[in-house]
Amino acid sequence: MLERWPSLPWQEWQDTANTLHMWMQIVGKTKLALTPLRNHWWNVTFQLSARGLTTGSIPYNNESFEIQFDFLEHRLVIATSAGQVESLPLRPQSVADFYQEYLAFLHRLGIDVKIWAMPVEIPDPIPFAEDRKHASYDAPYVTRFWRILQQSDGVFRKFEVPFLGKASPVHFFWGSLDLAVTRFSGRPAPERAGADSITREAYSHEVISAGFWPGSGFGEAAFYCYAAPEPAGLAQKAIFPKAAFYSRQLKEFLLKYEDLRNAAFPEDDLLSFLNSTYDAAADLAGWDRVALERRDGSAS
Repeated sequence: MLERWPSLPWQEWQDTANTLHMWMQIVGKTKLALTPLRNHWWNVTFQLSARGLTTGSIPYNNESFEIQFDFLEHRLVIATSAGQVESLPLRPQSVADFYQEYLAFLHRLGIDVKIWAMPVEIPDPIPFAEDRKHASYDAPYVTRFWRILQQSDGVFRKFEVPFLGKASPVHFFWGSLDLAVTRFSGRPAPERAGADSITREAYSHEVISAGFWPGSGFGEAAFYCYAAPEPAGLAQKAIFPKAAFYSRQLKEFLLKYEDLRNAAFPEDDLLSFLNSTYDAAADLAGWDRVALERRDGSAS
């Protein structure tokens, strides 16, 4: 049995992570193409399932279907409301081959969808149909990644209990490959200079957002928390646990995953990180915490 918080050295599974990222974007863009827009793009995200990550129900021609990355048996499973259940093996293969196989798979199930076949939120994107650079799949590391998401999801849900204001579900962004949960003050945010339509919608209101990266963008797995817009003085605020710190480069609080997994009580340390970074940002930004929070911390 795997550890509750298994090791996840980025250098050892980076190629697999980058390949899986592109596969997830292909599936995610299917959901983007077929679901109505929700505020802050919440309609496009994945959710944790008992076996991996799922799109949830996607409407299609008066029916619906669901796509799941099964990270226990390592299969891509598609189930339809008409009763069909079929799957493809997740194995080492190029993004280009996965893309063609996936589209043909959908077509056999009577699902035809046109997506923008270009990756987003990464440097030097390669069109899916041409990407033979990314072709790795190390199944044990993928399972480790999912186990960490599963553990983090449970702590994130506990963190959300006392918040009464508008908040996102705990969800997985396939664009940036991170699990995240976001709280809102209820106040509009100043428009970001030069923001594109995606960023403008995502940050239309004041947020404090926390999440988990597997390593992409930072070079190693880490938990993060940031405020947008960032209130003055945030970098100087004391947070917990002791291993956590403020990155002036990223303008975010970080807690390296390796520091967390080696702690005596990882779940407690992660909850402390989430609470202390939120407290620091909410206080400095002048959020109405009396109105936004359930003071006894209960769930009802």
